[in-house]
Amino acid sequence: MGERLLLHVCCGPCSTSSVERLLAEGYEPVLFFSDSNIFPYEEFMKRYENLLIVARHYGLETILDSWDHGQWLAYVRGHELDREHGERCSLCFRFNLLRAKAKADELGIHKFATTLTVSRFKSSKAIFAQGGDLGGFMEIDFKKKDGFNRSVQLSKELGLYRQDWCGCEFSLRDRDA
Repeated sequence: MGERLLLHVCCGPCSTSSVERLLAEGYEPVLFFSDSNIFPYEEFMKRYENLLIVARHYGLETILDSWDHGQWLAYVRGHELDREHGERCSLCFRFNLLRAKAKADELGIHKFATTLTVSRFKSSKAIFAQGGDLGGFMEIDFKKKDGFNRSVQLSKELGLYRQDWCGCEFSLRDRDA
């Protein structure tokens, strides 16, 4: 295997083409499911269980971070009414990337990235702005090389649950409105 890289994973579907690309580029991804923004807890676990399907498919190590929704809510406090793609989302990106950086450091893994960039609904530039000052953060735009469409295809092949909102209750509120 190649160089270890901690991959922050938002969900199973987004991990599919991201993992495939990293493996093709010679990395050994360690999957880190750290998403305290996801609500409710049952949704958090449903997304984690679908990530485990992907991890088994590729034979990869997976780490489950603790779900600390209260800490996440405190981090985005004051931005509950922000529209999707606003400051709340930038804060959420930062929150997740800080946790990924801490886990990478703890494990002695020198590089980390996030699957958040595979979504056509998220700005890779905004994500890079939140991680650019974190040592070891790799600005990989997983949307490139047809990453999003490939993730949809692989998700179907693996029978994965594909959600239609980012996971936080504010995004769900906006979706339902």
